[in-house]
Amino acid sequence: MCNSHDHVRAVLWADDVLQLIDQRLLPLREEMLRLESSAAVAKAIRNMVVRGAPAIGITAAYGAVIAARQRYGEDADQWLENFKADLEQLREARPTAVNLGWALDRMAACARELEGDPVPALLALANSIREDDIAANRRMGELGSALISSGSGVLTHCNTGSLATGGYGTALGVIRSAWSENKLVSVYADETRPWLQGARLTAWELVQDDIPVTLLVDGAAAHLMKQGKVQWLIVGSDRIAANGDVANKIGTYAAAVAARYHGVKVMVVAPSSTVDMQTASGADIPIETRPGNEVLLLGGQRLAAAGAAAWNPAFDVTPAALVDAIVTERGVVEQPDRAKMAAMMG
Repeated sequence: MCNSHDHVRAVLWADDVLQLIDQRLLPLREEMLRLESSAAVAKAIRNMVVRGAPAIGITAAYGAVIAARQRYGEDADQWLENFKADLEQLREARPTAVNLGWALDRMAACARELEGDPVPALLALANSIREDDIAANRRMGELGSALISSGSGVLTHCNTGSLATGGYGTALGVIRSAWSENKLVSVYADETRPWLQGARLTAWELVQDDIPVTLLVDGAAAHLMKQGKVQWLIVGSDRIAANGDVANKIGTYAAAVAARYHGVKVMVVAPSSTVDMQTASGADIPIETRPGNEVLLLGGQRLAAAGAAAWNPAFDVTPAALVDAIVTERGVVEQPDRAKMAAMMG
């Protein structure tokens, strides 16, 4: 049933190259980019051609395949040393997304064990990371949907669907599952300034999959909750700390504060690879600050007064105390804390 609402794939390996939907162009134009060097992959991650922690990790894994192919072709004896430098370039592209480092660590560990041409084994691992992500998303969709009562309205922030993952999505995967089970009466999406991922990407993706969606400006979320129109705020995460604190797109924290005040439950949906048990709390999560022009300009057109400055953190941290449930493919943690997170992660 869920497949009828799941048509989008943003990260593909085809014709021996990595192909990405250029998400900067959506929804006005759908264009696939062909990337044939690891430097091009790192640039695509850094410049937000691809975004969303799981999709970034999958993209980086394929970037490692491309790097290995190039380095082995240049020098079959010394390829591994040069390959390590390529992995570091990929790792530095988006520091907040823990899936990026997780995927590259797996690729590096595999590479160290190989003899001869490394490409077949590394490509098989990258494909496995992608397929495992899709399977995990479907499982999370089922688990998250089980928490939602029939007749509910939901609000999501940023984009957490097929565009942000290998396919199906994390928070949008829950929404897809709940919609397929006829549990939802309404789906709302914040526009998500400054990159407008909600307006450009989430709305596009849901329309593609025949799920009705209503957009609102970020500042309207609290007013929507006050009207009693949503029962759940459902978001993804780029990193979850050991105590259950959640780093996600800027604006998530404000929405979670409003949700707690208005009695709206907060669900965070992310694969277990997003949980970083080496990071004690949200205070230890590095928060990427992006160029101020992303706030001052829109579509190349200046919006702000000349001379005005901008502060542009890409993420914020929602304390575990504001989260009702963290959903991973391993299970559901309600009212998360350090002990519950450790028990889930084993």
